[in-house]
Amino acid sequence: MGSRILALVIKEFLAVWRDPKSRFVLIGPPLIQLLVFSYAANYDIIEAPLAVLDLDGGPAAHRLIDDFDHSGGFRVARHLDGEKDIAPAIDSRAVSLVLVVPADFSRRLNGGSSGVEAGKPAVVQVIADGRASNSAQVLIGYASTILTRFNGEWLAAHGGKPVPAAIITTNWFNPNLVSRWFIVPGLVAVLTLVVVMVVVALSVARERELGTFEQLLVTPLRPFEIMVGKTVPGVVIGLGEATLAAAIAHFGFGIPFLGSLPLFYGALVLYLLAVIAFGLMISSLAHTQQQAILGAFLFIVPAIILSGFATPIENMPDWVQWLTHVNPIRYFLIVVRGTFLKDLPLADAVHELWPMAIIAAVNLSLAAWLFRRRLY
Repeated sequence: MGSRILALVIKEFLAVWRDPKSRFVLIGPPLIQLLVFSYAANYDIIEAPLAVLDLDGGPAAHRLIDDFDHSGGFRVARHLDGEKDIAPAIDSRAVSLVLVVPADFSRRLNGGSSGVEAGKPAVVQVIADGRASNSAQVLIGYASTILTRFNGEWLAAHGGKPVPAAIITTNWFNPNLVSRWFIVPGLVAVLTLVVVMVVVALSVARERELGTFEQLLVTPLRPFEIMVGKTVPGVVIGLGEATLAAAIAHFGFGIPFLGSLPLFYGALVLYLLAVIAFGLMISSLAHTQQQAILGAFLFIVPAIILSGFATPIENMPDWVQWLTHVNPIRYFLIVVRGTFLKDLPLADAVHELWPMAIIAAVNLSLAAWLFRRRLY
């Protein structure tokens, strides 16, 4: 019995090795994923974009700003003219943090004035984008470290007499930096991706493996109609999956939904069409359900890693960031988190909707071409 089992094991190894597609699945994707994930999965934050509102303008304020700019954790991306510029800078994700230096910063550092103000700390304000709670916590830690170092140098230079600076932190959209508020809305996009991709990828492959695909070909249905028939169930399943996940996030976990439902579902439909297009291409190329599942997960894992779900896209190397532009989940994550955690306006959402529309149109066209080519 042992010899028969050994012979079967050897036969399976030979069968896999002699199949060029199987060899590629065993060797190519793991190497590609190893290289991509090693660069993309980085929790360190380097040169996070910082906006500065300097109402003091004195040498001490300039020195503090220089400490932030040369710390390695931040780079000054914008100098704001007034408080009215803070909200647009954070809403547009142009900056991750805003440093506000008040007009009395230098005076308080030097001991303040006489009376009730004497001895009060020189306060600076840090406003973080709480939508990315993990990143916000890291950035606030960086800011606290920089301010502590600034205090030590200032006290050493002035004999320890002046009152050191203090920091006040404000987190927008997620005041308590609850990581669940950041992760769970993202799971709406991730779970929808996994379910729809697997269902659609298996659709044609299952027909081929069961031998019913040939029966489908002799029906009066045209290739376009067959493709639409494979697409519609995926859209319906995706809508149901996303609705269930969003309902659990809101009613089960208490995460606020502050945005527009029509915007959410409009973006969801574009996202589903883009995802289904990838699934149809995989299903058209796969001969068996096993190949379809491998192909689906070959797409799913990199798509999630390169989406900004767990690690900021800004932390990735430039060439990896370019890859994320063809990833539909990247854009839908921004919309779904924006509709949950803030009232994302349509004018801002358009920047995420049109890339998904282009990805869906191009990939559905390519999927239709592959589908027709595999039929004949």
